[in-house]
Amino acid sequence: MLEEFFTLPAILRGHRGGLLGPYLDSFTAKLVCLGYPRQTVRLQCCGIRDLGLWLQRQDLGVVDLSDELVSEYLEDRRRRARFRRSGGAIVRLFVDHLQRQGVAATPRGVREESALEQLVRRYTAHLEVQRGVVPRTVDIYVPFVRRFLAERFGGGPLCFQAIATRDVSGFVLRWAHSQSPGRAKLMVTALRSFFRFLLAQGEIEVDLAAAVPSVPDWRQSTVPKYLSKEQVERVLQACDRSTSTGRRNYAVLVLLARLGLRAGEVVALELDDIDWRSGQIKVHGKGSSHDQMPLLPDVGKALAIYLRRDRPRCSTRRVFVRTRAPYRGFAGSAAVTTIVSRALGRAGLEPPLRGAHLLRHSLATAMLGAGASMAEIGQVLRHRSPATTEIYAKVDFHALHDLVQPWPIAEGAR
Repeated sequence: MLEEFFTLPAILRGHRGGLLGPYLDSFTAKLVCLGYPRQTVRLQCCGIRDLGLWLQRQDLGVVDLSDELVSEYLEDRRRRARFRRSGGAIVRLFVDHLQRQGVAATPRGVREESALEQLVRRYTAHLEVQRGVVPRTVDIYVPFVRRFLAERFGGGPLCFQAIATRDVSGFVLRWAHSQSPGRAKLMVTALRSFFRFLLAQGEIEVDLAAAVPSVPDWRQSTVPKYLSKEQVERVLQACDRSTSTGRRNYAVLVLLARLGLRAGEVVALELDDIDWRSGQIKVHGKGSSHDQMPLLPDVGKALAIYLRRDRPRCSTRRVFVRTRAPYRGFAGSAAVTTIVSRALGRAGLEPPLRGAHLLRHSLATAMLGAGASMAEIGQVLRHRSPATTEIYAKVDFHALHDLVQPWPIAEGAR
């Protein structure tokens, strides 16, 4: 593999003859699979060779490599002014590569964390296999479970029989106030699911799911936050479409603004979901639902430009990919939220809601202003229940004005 990057025999011998030379071929192949460009791979091989020379000066071998030793090496490089940006990440990736092969030392703390990790794997399998929960929902539930267990047991052993109802209610009360009502409700749902899992596994004898307090969320108490049609266009036009990142972000924003997709739906979008011939796009909605949406002209144009000009060559089938290696799909909805938030800043807008849902609300409000019915709005937003769409009735101020009754005035009063 190294022959593809180094043609001069002297340089090739230098890399292969080093302490870490026997592992460079497999590591180089890994970097290529992750999408690192040719020049970056060449530079990182030189960095790994420098690590091998440092180990030899310290009278250390490959088996001595550990996370602590890597930190010491990186600190030494900083003192010698030889530290390059992202160099530390590649070195740690190389050490992880050796650890997975059983060559380098296993990181400390794995044994202490093994009980928790084993439990998380069992719980994840329970959700996906027995409950049929989609991976995106699992990714939401697991952090709440980890946080609860970390707060209750710290770094000690997991003794589920010691969990009391006050531990459960106290945790919810402490964390619910620092989150939005929707996020707090997700936390409550995750905890109830986890405690039912423990009960089914025989880890606890009392159903602690009943001890999880409910979180009130009066959906109809506020008016949905939205942007006007002019403001939405400002957000779209604020994208710098002269750059690869700008064209990618513009395609993301157009999907949100024109089709009302959720952030997670944009993240989950794959190349096979776009049917260019029929002009449709398949959306992976909540749960395991799939919906067909029309591929509107400006949406299709933005996607086509990004896919042809800017999307890097990589193995992932996700439509939207990181602009830097390793090339893979967005890690989660937070990436889309960041794109929206930065676009709002560039447009000079500071709405109270800065997430991807702001554009979804804006689309529904614009449809309502254009005369669309609640049923039509619910169909575009793919709401399962009409009650979910009812919240948009409060933004039709003209229709609400007709419902306002005159204030009763006592006879003779002025």
